Amino acid sequence: MTQPSRIAVIGAGLMGHGIALTFAQAGHAVSVYDPIANSLSTLHQRIKESLLLVGRDATELDEIVERVVPCSSIRATVSAAEIVIEAAPEKLELKQQLFAEIEASAPIDAVLASNTSVIQISKIMGDLNHRQRALGTHWWNPPHQIPLVEVVKTEWTDASCAQAMFDLLQAVGKTPAMVEKDVPGFIGNRLQHALWREAISLVENGICTADTVDAVVKASFGRRLAVLGPLENADLVGIELTQDIHRHVLFDLESSGDASHYLQQLIDDGRTGMSANVGFRDWNEGDVARTKERVSQYLRKLETLLSK
Repeated sequence: MTQPSRIAVIGAGLMGHGIALTFAQAGHAVSVYDPIANSLSTLHQRIKESLLLVGRDATELDEIVERVVPCSSIRATVSAAEIVIEAAPEKLELKQQLFAEIEASAPIDAVLASNTSVIQISKIMGDLNHRQRALGTHWWNPPHQIPLVEVVKTEWTDASCAQAMFDLLQAVGKTPAMVEKDVPGFIGNRLQHALWREAISLVENGICTADTVDAVVKASFGRRLAVLGPLENADLVGIELTQDIHRHVLFDLESSGDASHYLQQLIDDGRTGMSANVGFRDWNEGDVARTKERVSQYLRKLETLLSK
């Protein structure tokens, strides 16, 4: 399959608009559908705001946005697409329903991809008639700034489809990673949530506060993770030392296979996160916007540093 120029994105929310602008700024034509009218009507403006936030020149915005076409139906969105990327909420039945409709309307040779964070692709795509062209593309938030996209194969995925997606993502400036087996959470979220599970456990068991957990991560190994991966670090300190440390600590780490009861306690108490002004800690009005701005500025500076 040649490099596609017609991309369809199903979902115009936080992830969908970032995926659309990534392809649009690389020169591709992008059609976008969302059942929520406001998501479509504000799509172009949100793309412009995101582009300005990452430092794109204002004179470039109209040209990029013109490549993104909001559509009123799934059929209109995917009927001429070579790549379809679903970016709907993380609900299995919804994704299954969407792909049944997508498959009925998209060209027979279109590659179909689900942007899911943790759901196995085989569960989402298992009932399709042409499962060989189905795969996962797990983009990270914000999708237009985080380089990684995990390309997830199922047992049915044609290797050429997966490679074509990998090559396309690389061509638009992403860092694709091929996931050879379709496991829950793929690679990144398995690693991330192993850390989160232990972080929550430390707070739940009174070992430290949430503030302290975050301070420890940000002031220690978190600082080097962008340039030194965990297995690189293991090689750096030595495999024998890594083994010795594991023998003395792994037995005491959180190993529950269920979500923490502490999370449910927070939810029951109305402490649902930053948007509610309370979660693991108390937040102030406007902290959501300020945090997004801080992360965006950091990612821009990091990209500049790493590109030198």
